[in-house]
Amino acid sequence: MSEDKPLTRLIDVVLDEGSIAPRGPDVEHERRIAIFDLLEENSFAPANATAPGPYRLKLAVQENRLVFEVQLEDGIAHATHVLSLTPLKRVIRDYFVVCETYYQAIRAASPSQIEAIDMGRRGLHDEGSQLLAERLTGKIAVDHDTARRLFTLICALHVKV
Repeated sequence: MSEDKPLTRLIDVVLDEGSIAPRGPDVEHERRIAIFDLLEENSFAPANATAPGPYRLKLAVQENRLVFEVQLEDGIAHATHVLSLTPLKRVIRDYFVVCETYYQAIRAASPSQIEAIDMGRRGLHDEGSQLLAERLTGKIAVDHDTARRLFTLICALHVKV
């Protein structure tokens, strides 16, 4: 571990294979980019940490709940946080609709139409990120960019909304 990297960060993120939704190549591409970007730069500080990070994270969906399994760098379990998906359902559903429209538009629409759809997509992404950060309050502190990338990954999970 490099000395210049903070300890309040993620060094590994795994999505539960049983939770990953079958999605198209565009969504799969976004998921890979989100994981790469998240690991490159993030701020992830579990509340009441009993040991310093860095941390490993496994994301899963179980019984309509989002599960954050946090481990220490050596793989020892640190904490598990379970959040209801209900508060996120609407924004996830709307985000998927706008993303599908965006992916279709980039193949055939004018640049101004694509830009308008992308603005809506980014707005929903920000809304979902903010809601996720609020739901994690008192459990895990994350910055805006980390929340955005985590929201992307949550959308990649098998979420029946």
